[in-house]
Amino acid sequence: MRIRVDTELCQGHGRCYMLAPDLFEADDDGYSQPTDERAVPAELADQARRAFMNCPEDAVILTEETS
Repeated sequence: MRIRVDTELCQGHGRCYMLAPDLFEADDDGYSQPTDERAVPAELADQARRAFMNCPEDAVILTEETS
């Protein structure tokens, strides 16, 4: 699983980094960005899904990887 933030959609509500602080952080302008570009560790998958489901602008993009 990978996460990214659509910077065109993000309005800086901060729900993603409140719900998934291990995966997201605020940039200098208060908009969300992933803390890491690598695949989401299995133990943080629930946080990633929670952030995805709670973004009011649908700016958090979650892609499930298949092997």
